Amino acid sequence: RRSGQYTMNHEDSKKTPDGAPFGRSGSQDSLDELSMDDYWKELENIHETRGNNHEEQEALVVKEPDEGELEEEWLKEAGLSNLFESTDDSLESVVFLSTLTRTQKAAVEKRVETVTQTMRKKNKQYQIPDVRDIFRLQCDSKGKVGDGSEPSTVRTYENKNETQDEAKGNARQLSLLPLEDSRLSETAINLEISFSEQAANLKESSVGKMCKGGGDDTLLPNFRLPKDKTGTTKIGDLAPQDMKKVYSLALIELTALYDILGTEFKQQKAAKIKTKDSGLFGVPLSVLLEQDQKKVPGTKTPLIFQKLISQIEESTLETEGLLRIPGVAARVKSLCQELEAKFYEGTFNWENVKQHDAASLLKLFIRELPQPLLTVEYLKAFQDVQNLPTRKQQLQALNLLVLLLPEANRDTLKVLLEFLQRVIEHRDKNKMTLKNVAMVMAPNLFTFRGFGSKTIEQSEFVMAAGTANVMRFMIQYQKLLWTIPKFIVDQVRKQNTESQKKEKKDKAMKKLLKKMAYDREKHEKQDKTPNDADVPQGVIRVQAPHLSKVSMAIQLTEELKAGDIVARFLSQKSGNVQTLKKEEVFLYEIGGNIGERCLDDDTYMNDLYQLNPNAEWVIKSKNS
Repeated sequence: RRSGQYTMNHEDSKKTPDGAPFGRSGSQDSLDELSMDDYWKELENIHETRGNNHEEQEALVVKEPDEGELEEEWLKEAGLSNLFESTDDSLESVVFLSTLTRTQKAAVEKRVETVTQTMRKKNKQYQIPDVRDIFRLQCDSKGKVGDGSEPSTVRTYENKNETQDEAKGNARQLSLLPLEDSRLSETAINLEISFSEQAANLKESSVGKMCKGGGDDTLLPNFRLPKDKTGTTKIGDLAPQDMKKVYSLALIELTALYDILGTEFKQQKAAKIKTKDSGLFGVPLSVLLEQDQKKVPGTKTPLIFQKLISQIEESTLETEGLLRIPGVAARVKSLCQELEAKFYEGTFNWENVKQHDAASLLKLFIRELPQPLLTVEYLKAFQDVQNLPTRKQQLQALNLLVLLLPEANRDTLKVLLEFLQRVIEHRDKNKMTLKNVAMVMAPNLFTFRGFGSKTIEQSEFVMAAGTANVMRFMIQYQKLLWTIPKFIVDQVRKQNTESQKKEKKDKAMKKLLKKMAYDREKHEKQDKTPNDADVPQGVIRVQAPHLSKVSMAIQLTEELKAGDIVARFLSQKSGNVQTLKKEEVFLYEIGGNIGERCLDDDTYMNDLYQLNPNAEWVIKSKNS
């Protein structure tokens, strides 16, 4: 009945003419020929499970924000709440604003304007700056923050034409933005230019096309990562202080992208509810990890989650209907109670757990989290990905959303997606294709008590295929989703460079005031001279404190890669130092215009050296 109603509604929707060149991708169309039975059966199983659960936890309640509250919270999340205050932190915000692209600035300006109007309505006691003054201050400070000199030209954001020098310094993001080549659009993901800038350019050039595909897995575009000579940056490769900047930039970029594409972006906010402070099911991820890390230091995902996955895999992933066929409800409920009592004691008998029951417990664990795995804040944004015009833009939005997830949620999602991919690899035997797995798992990630159920059930025929498609994308393109786009890393580098210039200027002023400038400069020159003489031009010194060869001068060549340097160090064997394998150690770029970055083996060192000549180079393991 439900499948029939979905088909009927969808038939009606097809009658709508679609002549717009910049229209929807029609995520439902890619599932036209699929039976939605798996989705509805899974949804029914979820409702039955909840109906049998007499100890159901308090439902999640989403608060409706007051006027301007949403934008004020957005500015806080983006690290820009101090724009309205005359403090040192507000100067940091000015530096931050100087690194934004045209579309990113427009997104910030829109939210600042809304907050400003709200403040004026509420008659706040302090003076409220005009949004144009904030961006004029940012433009004025470009000359001052950089080198202390007066700005040659005062330019407000209203002048949207970048100069040639700015375009070069901004990773060719705006002036050199090429028109999208239709021959490459199905495969190439451009990570050098802001996604929102690409969307704006595509929209303005009127060449955006609706990207439709059939239900066959093979019809999903073969998106691939472009080779970057300065190295691909994955989540986990950067230091925490730089990841905070990545978060702010990703939030602004996602908002700018949704603005350009005409999709509303609203962060949801949950009212505080009482949650369990111990146990396994229905416990917040943060609480689970806190108790698990006491048993297994450094663990990044809940132990029960890891164990359920390994239990499913211990049997075989070739079982037909794996994840789709539910376990026996009464037995699953009994196992759940037994696990709560015996898991941490180590007395639970896993030998009697049937594979379909373990799969049901895994899905139950995800659903019973007090807040969605994709978080209350961004669950709706994940759902709305289906409304974006092209598959490439859907993928770009998902990439940014993954960057916005808290670390615990992101790590758990990654382990889940990797497991689902392994299930799909046995599709010839288990009959669980990418489409099947996506439809079974979508209700478990996208339906939640309190607000998830209403969101889904009131428009479930529209949402079902859409969320299943979002699930497909997350599974299919998971490696790409855990990549930090180069344009964001470049913006982090630019922020660090500008901040360092400001710090140097502040230090110079303090020296002058204390009349100690001469002595300190003399001391610094004495320190620098031997180092400069020690390392000739075109040579870097690599430190490896944990290896037998502690330091080595490396001559840079056009073809020298990070992996080559690590291999050279590892070839220097010594009996005094513990032998480390190639996959256990990495070359790190530290300092200069980045906090710390783990390099992939294919990073061309000469290209990276040109980008960050003041960095130090250290070989170490990721855990050290």
